[in-house]
Amino acid sequence: MSDSCSPLPDYLKDEILLHPENRRFPAFDLARLLGQVFAPTQGCRVCVLIDFAEPAAMIKDFAFLEHDGFPVQKHAHQYFYSQLQDGVMQSLGMHGGDLFAYRVSGGSNLDLDDAIWDTHGTQLSFERDIYPHYTLILCISTFSATAPLTAKAKQYGFRGATLHGLNDIILQSGLSVDYNEVSRDAEKLRLALTRADSVEIDFELEDGRILTAWLGLAGQEAQKSHGLCLGTAPDIANLPAGEVYFVPTDARGQFPMKYEDGTLGLLDVKDRCIYRSSLIAGNQATIDAHNARLLDDPMTGTLGELGFGTQVLPVSYADIQDEKVLGTCHMATGRDDHLGGDIVPAMFKKHENSTHDDILFAPHKTPNFNLRQVRMQRGDQHEILIENFRPSRYMMDSLRL
Repeated sequence: MSDSCSPLPDYLKDEILLHPENRRFPAFDLARLLGQVFAPTQGCRVCVLIDFAEPAAMIKDFAFLEHDGFPVQKHAHQYFYSQLQDGVMQSLGMHGGDLFAYRVSGGSNLDLDDAIWDTHGTQLSFERDIYPHYTLILCISTFSATAPLTAKAKQYGFRGATLHGLNDIILQSGLSVDYNEVSRDAEKLRLALTRADSVEIDFELEDGRILTAWLGLAGQEAQKSHGLCLGTAPDIANLPAGEVYFVPTDARGQFPMKYEDGTLGLLDVKDRCIYRSSLIAGNQATIDAHNARLLDDPMTGTLGELGFGTQVLPVSYADIQDEKVLGTCHMATGRDDHLGGDIVPAMFKKHENSTHDDILFAPHKTPNFNLRQVRMQRGDQHEILIENFRPSRYMMDSLRL
């Protein structure tokens, strides 16, 4: 490494990489977060969206605050809605600050129903009453709404952010960082990976077997989720941010997947699609259900994203933050139109199938197997990106520049 390279910041040094829980963050500050992410904010009309199975009953007169549960929605009320009302809007030159609730979508990035309710219990319309009248929309929900809101932002011209699964750890870490630094680091790693021809990933199972997945990227420009949504152009930030991603053009091979019930499956891939799952350990019925879904609607197995984390953050046990951690990678199946891809909801057999579902490979999420090595090919250049869930020397040197 040349002497002209800048030193690594403290949060990228080895002891913090090994123990990210020891990284120190400033206290959560909504004005700082919104000011960084959305500059300029002067004159913006802002609202906060939350979701419930029964939105009309739960949002009326803030009834959900008197019920057990609803941690995401209560965090949205305490740290976003209330703070907007208590001076944050005034300090940033914004107005509005209204709270609305919609019916929970039931899946990651599914299109939203048009009906939405205000805190008086009045039913309104997204298309008529929300999208045309707010310039900043903050969606703090059960399931991600990044894909549908990205499409609507382009149509109606608003900006916004999606923060699904919000919890205390995320508030105290991933939403308390300096997003100018996040953006700079994401751009450094984007440049290190952009125009890659392919990425190959080796997974090591507990029994010693090695599975390899190859993803073709066709020399495309890498994209970044960096948290900044500046200016006035329509855009949706996914927060916490911090990743570099591609839309695969091809894929083949095998990789493991840990299902929600803990079952471990081996997924076979060809022509960019998962076409079969086989049991490694756990519940055969879980594997059978996945295979039935793949047979009924093959689009559900299409790989729509390959992403790499760029931040040093503690484990939050919510994928929205944990997929942004340096040394992890993730794939996603399903729709990818919000990422510039060609998989749109209309291509699925059923509406409820048109999700975008992340498959995260991280030590806490997938302890049953190791991310042994991730390799990039870019023309004649061959680089190791990750080994054993640790960023490679190539990645770390890229962050020094």
